[in-house]
Amino acid sequence: MALEIKGMNRVFKMKKNGNELLLDDPDSNLSPAEVMDFYSMNYPELTTASVHGPEIEDDRAVYEFKTTIGVKG
Repeated sequence: MALEIKGMNRVFKMKKNGNELLLDDPDSNLSPAEVMDFYSMNYPELTTASVHGPEIEDDRAVYEFKTTIGVKG
């Protein structure tokens, strides 16, 4: 039986107004922090966010952008 090697797709998620958004990977050559910078033009709250993950879900590497805006303490 031959082994099959597959690349793992990345997906990025964030919360906005209580809703979870899934963001596609714009370029697999970018680091997760660079992807966050890429999306910060459309989602300014990402300028103060941090990257968490990856968590493996359904054969995907899922990174979460967590913002600190609106969090006390």
